[in-house]
Amino acid sequence: MMFMLRIKNFILKILFLLVVTIFFAACNQSKQKGIKATDIIQLNDLQRINDVGVLKAVVDYNSTNYFVYRGKPMGFKYDLLRELAKELGVELEISVSNNLSETFDGLINNRFDLVAKNLTITKERSDQFDFTVPILQTKQVLVQLKKENSEADSTYLKTTLGLAGKKVHVQKNTSYFLRLNHLSEEIGSAIEIVEDTIFGVEQLVAQVAKGEIEYTVCDENVAKLNKTYYPNLDVSLKISFNQNIAWAVRKDSNEWKTYLDNWITKFKRTKKYKILYHKYFESPRTINRIESDFHSITGGKISEYDDLTKELGAKYNWDWRLISSIIYHESRFNADAGSWAGAYGLMQLMPSTAERLGVDDYTDPKQNIEGGILLLNWLDKQFLESISDSTERIKFVLASYNIGMGHVQDAQRLAVKYGRNEFIWDDNVDFYLLNKSSEKYYKDPVTRFGYCRGEEAYSYVSKVMGNYNHYFNVIAE
Repeated sequence: MMFMLRIKNFILKILFLLVVTIFFAACNQSKQKGIKATDIIQLNDLQRINDVGVLKAVVDYNSTNYFVYRGKPMGFKYDLLRELAKELGVELEISVSNNLSETFDGLINNRFDLVAKNLTITKERSDQFDFTVPILQTKQVLVQLKKENSEADSTYLKTTLGLAGKKVHVQKNTSYFLRLNHLSEEIGSAIEIVEDTIFGVEQLVAQVAKGEIEYTVCDENVAKLNKTYYPNLDVSLKISFNQNIAWAVRKDSNEWKTYLDNWITKFKRTKKYKILYHKYFESPRTINRIESDFHSITGGKISEYDDLTKELGAKYNWDWRLISSIIYHESRFNADAGSWAGAYGLMQLMPSTAERLGVDDYTDPKQNIEGGILLLNWLDKQFLESISDSTERIKFVLASYNIGMGHVQDAQRLAVKYGRNEFIWDDNVDFYLLNKSSEKYYKDPVTRFGYCRGEEAYSYVSKVMGNYNHYFNVIAE
């Protein structure tokens, strides 16, 4: 009996040691793969971002954080994120949401790695998310119409006590709502707070300026900037002390938060940060941008050729925003642009190509755009049978538009030879086009069109698709 009991205990010890060994081996392996040892199911966000090569950030669409101006994506948060992505060595994928509930859900559900918005750090939020060190500090201010005779007008407020019984519109789920609730208790009287589920902060500011609502609340730096657009606004009444504005990451994403904290602290000391802040919050040129027809928020146009790109895009079944992105990178919307090789106009048509396409006058903007689209159509047909996915196919079409289809087909043949997928662009065919200037590849027996500077076409595809995604984010179809 004692013998059997000893055997049983011995087996249990062996099993225990085996479980412990497996656990620590898994933890060790998880560290190598970017998984936390304390929770081998949960990925290390920083490691995953580096492994995937993409930083997924969400911003709000407004005249300071993210917008498109004359075909170029811009914004204070957008430029900061570009610097961050450059430091990480990854691509930047921007999503837009002016709905904070949707934003935080996206963070929880791994749609986003980072919420790059003007977030005030509150206890309730800190219980659910982790926040970086402050990007900046600001106060909350009341936005109201300026009154000439403020003494006789009870709607013009000089102190927070005047908010008693007043109706104030704020964006839903923002810290402005929380601050007004606390302020209501401080002044001992109710404030009627209307949470708006449709409009963002700047849209509410614009409604005050137009007299559609009486009051809203926003951060002081944003309010001062908007006052340059709307001189009839008063933003002098402060309703809070200084508050930290930060970015948010998932709870317990310690490595990612530490990296961001270090980067933000370091970058805020640089001259580039000061230049960016001045550019978006202090420069007198800001008002020229916002008053332009080619500002995505106020004018809604990409370029003066929007009507043509819409007309011809519809005619040939192309998204006009993609055509606009091609034009931006070909000519910066300069109808008289010419290249050393003889390409001309908005879509940089070669005279010989224009002739083959039946374009009578390639110097005419409409005919130039139409000729470019006809070339895109022809290239699209060449890849249609082998690459059925239009999203994938467009990358091959763009590369061919830039450098010629022969070089792209060479890159496909190289992909086959070296064991990659000839019908997938990213990390497959693009690699061989990028490196086709290397003797190893342009002298390879499968290569038929010889040497080319493939990095230009490689970059072209990325830039055109990148700008198209920005246009898609903020410009109506």
